[in-house]
Amino acid sequence: METAELIWQNGEFVAWEDAKTHVLTHGLHYGTGVFEGVRCYETERGPAVFRHADHLDRLAKSAELYYFELPYSTEELAAATRELIRRNGLASCYIRPLAYRGYGDLGLYATDAPIDVIVAAFPWGVYLGEEGQKHGIRATVSSWRAISGDSLIPHAKAAGQYLNSILAKTEAQKAGYEEAILLDQHGHVSEGSGENVFVVRDGVLATPGHSNAILDGITRASVVQIAGDLGYKVEERNIARAELYLADEVFLTGTAAELVPVREIDDHAIGEPGEITRVIQAKLDDALHGRAEEYLEWLDFVEAPAEADRPSKVSS
Repeated sequence: METAELIWQNGEFVAWEDAKTHVLTHGLHYGTGVFEGVRCYETERGPAVFRHADHLDRLAKSAELYYFELPYSTEELAAATRELIRRNGLASCYIRPLAYRGYGDLGLYATDAPIDVIVAAFPWGVYLGEEGQKHGIRATVSSWRAISGDSLIPHAKAAGQYLNSILAKTEAQKAGYEEAILLDQHGHVSEGSGENVFVVRDGVLATPGHSNAILDGITRASVVQIAGDLGYKVEERNIARAELYLADEVFLTGTAAELVPVREIDDHAIGEPGEITRVIQAKLDDALHGRAEEYLEWLDFVEAPAEADRPSKVSS
């Protein structure tokens, strides 16, 4: 992976190679962490973080669901992130805020373990590749089911829960596919290993709802709004596995992947990206890069300071 100069760690900007944690950190052993994937895009007004407040609000809610008390407010984390982007000199980047139970207690009821928080910002291209965005990817329905809300909390973006996604993604890759689509405990479509799912049939968009063990994706919400603004009908409902094969168009959405069409599922051809997918993809891209006036409120502009005002302190 590409690195950057600095990482923000517990209130300090530290050199990338010095951002370390103890081997007995609670989160390393039990997956007790919550995180976000956020992107910053280059725009005509400079770097801008897409739906920054929404991502940090979800981070705080994920923390609350797992009985974390974040030691920093969302406003403090937002300010730290903007400053990190400035100090790293990044025009566009991927951003990873992470809060986790740190070193101090290895019991399962680890109230004495501190909550450590980091924010990293570094260059990272679209998750499923530019060719995938243009021409679509091949996906398979995983043999692994999405984690049920009876066992964990799908609405929380929690570190340990992603073992489920790793199993599905690894299975798909080893079978020659680029992505996995998981079903929920009832056999309805849930989500990709790291994306939400949209199906187009007869001009209507459908996407799994909150009872289908999905993460309430921020890019998903953006696409729902964009599609509605463009005049498309959008339904949140149960989607049968067979509907994936019978669909006119299928696409996935997520911060890392943005919007990526699916051209084939389990060797059933969906075809080249369709018109509705392309129209929504183009409008989303405009929103991400500040070219859509109606969605400028989604952008948190970094607004780099003058060189003379740029802070220079780095903690060791």
